[in-house]
Amino acid sequence: MESKNLLRYIFFLFFTVLLLLFTFSDIPIISQSPPSTSTIRFKNPTTNAARRHHSADVPRHPLDPLTVTELKRVQNIIQKNDLIALHSVVLEEPDKEVVLAWKKGDPLPPRKAAVVARVGGDSHVLTVDLGSGEVTRHETGRVSGYPMMTVEDMTSVTWAPLASADFNRTVVERGVDLVDLACLPISTGWFGKSEEKRRLIKVQCYSMKDTANFYMRPIEGLTVLVDLDTKQVVEITDKGKHIPIPNAANTDYRFTAQNSYLRLVNPISIEQPKGPSFTIEDGHLVKWANWEFHLKPDPRAGVIISRAMVRDPSTGEMRNVMYKGLVSELFVPYMDPTDAWYFKTYMDAGEYGFGLQAMPLEPLNDCPRNAYYMDGVFAAADGTPYVRSNMVCVFESYAGEIGWRHSESPITGMEIREVRPKVTLVVRMAASVANYDYIVDWEFQTDGLIRIKVGLSGILMVKGTPYSNMNQVNHQESLYGTLLSENVIGVIHDHFITFYLDMDVDGSNNSFVKVNLEREYTSPGESPRMSYLKAVRNVAKTEKDAQIKLKLYDPSEFHVINPSKKTRVGNPVGYKVVPGGTAANLLDVNDPPQKRGAFTNNQIWVTPYNETEQWAGGLFVYQSHGDDTLEVWSNRNRAIENKDIVVWYTLGFHHIPCQEDFPIMPTVSSSFDLKPVNFFESNPILKIPPNFEHDLPNCKAYAASA
Repeated sequence: MESKNLLRYIFFLFFTVLLLLFTFSDIPIISQSPPSTSTIRFKNPTTNAARRHHSADVPRHPLDPLTVTELKRVQNIIQKNDLIALHSVVLEEPDKEVVLAWKKGDPLPPRKAAVVARVGGDSHVLTVDLGSGEVTRHETGRVSGYPMMTVEDMTSVTWAPLASADFNRTVVERGVDLVDLACLPISTGWFGKSEEKRRLIKVQCYSMKDTANFYMRPIEGLTVLVDLDTKQVVEITDKGKHIPIPNAANTDYRFTAQNSYLRLVNPISIEQPKGPSFTIEDGHLVKWANWEFHLKPDPRAGVIISRAMVRDPSTGEMRNVMYKGLVSELFVPYMDPTDAWYFKTYMDAGEYGFGLQAMPLEPLNDCPRNAYYMDGVFAAADGTPYVRSNMVCVFESYAGEIGWRHSESPITGMEIREVRPKVTLVVRMAASVANYDYIVDWEFQTDGLIRIKVGLSGILMVKGTPYSNMNQVNHQESLYGTLLSENVIGVIHDHFITFYLDMDVDGSNNSFVKVNLEREYTSPGESPRMSYLKAVRNVAKTEKDAQIKLKLYDPSEFHVINPSKKTRVGNPVGYKVVPGGTAANLLDVNDPPQKRGAFTNNQIWVTPYNETEQWAGGLFVYQSHGDDTLEVWSNRNRAIENKDIVVWYTLGFHHIPCQEDFPIMPTVSSSFDLKPVNFFESNPILKIPPNFEHDLPNCKAYAASA
């Protein structure tokens, strides 16, 4: 028995090595000369999805991510300092004032790397000057928590339980062959002093037999506590021996596994006979219609949008809208307090790395035919650079929507029908954080609006149960979710996605204005009307003035204005946050997970710009105590009027699973907007032309018939 287990253990180790090789298989090994021009315009964008090599990449903008060459230099410098476990290596962006003053053609500011490393049980934060080769800053962690896990952490820890004979015996007793085992690394959160002074992780396992969808076959109640640094098993808990492993039937979601398929619609695609309207300059500068912005992949945030500017149709001037926007944190607490579930309160960016989990996008399905693809270049735990291919796509979208329209009524005698189509530019990434898939879109519109949309898909994290039908359940018993199939419960949970939005509306000094709609009453005899609404504007003086909980019956608008810039008629120029996806966090504020996720206590926060305050859950999120969060910073109640300010918005979903989510979820989406408010003198797309027949391909139209 033991020799058989040893062979299986060796097989599992071999599989793990293959998985690591697959993870880092995009390491560039062939040098390729840069294109002859720094502007990329695509006649056939589909070819852009082919593998690219990044050995010859050079930075051309102060915000460009570290190149392969620069990452290798960081690796050499760090190894000389005996710091070999690297958790993050990214560009340390120059000071904001330096970036704002830089113009194309100017020398680049000194290139520096921000490095987070661990050695000897301590976390280290370093700045590496790539020019001098010196470490110019070296600090050890001063707050609770540990850095984001590396891919190597997550991969290696999943086989750690197999070194335990007790674990192997338990799995076999549950009827699972070790070669069919699939295990997941699950962050532990923080629940007290017993979890301090060591990095811990919990591992739970599934059966892969007869299905690719092992998530639907949990070995319920079996939890292994592992030391993440030593990979030693600390504790094994098995409280689910009476719970059967769900069947594999009807769980495989792959197209090749279906016995038949259902063609509901004919294939559809957008064709652009004159090519796309956008260009990518110097690898990262996106120019489209009246927009320009810098775009880069990031291992923690996924993508970062910087220096977003829109052209004023009246003056031709490029005007600042947003200095920087990104996903700051995702908080996903599950609502099951039992032993095998209470700790499932994920921070997907700060614990796992939202960008590290971004998988290559699939042409024609993730992104349309007219998409351009951008790779992410990241560093492995030993500093070796690798490439996440096709991590981001950029494309123009037309869904038959309308930019603006008006038709005159026949009673006017004027036969006027004016309509303009709405074409938008979308920047998309998709992160597969184990079972769940998140699709994040930044959509730019010609009228100056930015729409930020999040889609949820993938596979539920489910719980095994002895029940196969609801008629077996004692209605006094809580299932903590929904019975989705025989022996499968989908556990209730929330998703909160907090966005960092450094707004620079026509300059850095901005103010936050809450515009309340209030009911007013008319005086006796003043009007046949008894009541009406008026807008009351209140400028937030300090951070606490700008802590917003959205209320349906207390309607407000939320403006970011530049008080020193006025329109022709005297209104301050601005943008407003238009809320959407407004699920509120209902956990008790003293619940340990909510202390760590306190940045979800409000939907909107506003803080003064501080380059060290970018991650809503803190710099070190893993096993943090909640002592370095957005709430902690905001409660300092600093002045924010007419300052360089950052707006934080949390988009939320409550998810009560249903049978339609089994075995894989149809995508559910929500969004919020950043919309101009008195930013332009008038409708900025008034002069765009309509479509004419000669502008478009001559496609044969088929009449719909019954």
